Amino acid sequence: MSEKTRYSDAELQEFKDIILLKLEKAQRDYDIFKSSIMHSDGNDTQDTSPTFKVLEEGAATLSKEEASKLAQRQLKFIQHLQAALVRIENKTYGICRDTGKLISKERLRAVPHATLSIDAKNLQR
Repeated sequence: MSEKTRYSDAELQEFKDIILLKLEKAQRDYDIFKSSIMHSDGNDTQDTSPTFKVLEEGAATLSKEEASKLAQRQLKFIQHLQAALVRIENKTYGICRDTGKLISKERLRAVPHATLSIDAKNLQR
């Protein structure tokens, strides 16, 4: 019996469904981060109240920087998920880019944008 070289269309559809759900949530989270950075929710007094307390300003700046980092990280995650959808369309999804073997289903369910098998990932360390 020969070793499987790619996932079936049904298996690819299962992974696509997982990715689409994660992508939808990631996009919502990204929008929340972006909103908090821009203060577009309009429910605070950020623009109208006098800011005399330096510590509060520092905390607000730190919070904004953290939100910005989280937004950047979320955007990168979204891009990885979108790239995974392209690989599904090309029927190359789930193939380790180092070994050429199939990445385990368990790994892909946990990390649907993975491009390396566990063995290949461990060798990178």
